[in-house]
Amino acid sequence: MRHLAYLELPGLEIEVRDAARADLPTLLELLADDQRGATRDAPTEDWAPYLAAFEAIERDPAHRLLVCGAAGQVIAMLQLSLIPGLSRRGARRVQLEAVRTHADYRGRGLGKKFLQWCIGYARSQGCSLVQLTTDKSRAEAHRFYAELGFKASHEGMKLQL
Repeated sequence: MRHLAYLELPGLEIEVRDAARADLPTLLELLADDQRGATRDAPTEDWAPYLAAFEAIERDPAHRLLVCGAAGQVIAMLQLSLIPGLSRRGARRVQLEAVRTHADYRGRGLGKKFLQWCIGYARSQGCSLVQLTTDKSRAEAHRFYAELGFKASHEGMKLQL
């Protein structure tokens, strides 16, 4: 577990760090506390797939599972992946996934500060692009990302396997 930064909100100091295995139950709660995640990541007794995924992310230096912690509690999370590419003159990019904030902390500016930190991190890694996907039904999330400067420039597609 590595400390990366501190973010400040009124009356609250928030640590940005790499997630630890001990955070896994809370991360799954954050994933399930979402209109889409509730059906995909509901509490389970079979932790093996989640633990295997956590360990794979932890081993690969191109991927980070980041959390924001305050007062000993994980209150936000996301996965950040560095992706090399041939397009855009060999540009490196960051993909953000599983962006979640605890319900008690939504609307307080935490998500904005967390993503701004991630954008700065992407720049420090020589990336020229930060990308993410969000479900078409998540209008509030679309507004949030647009306020940060993200543009709905592409139509994303997925194939369930």
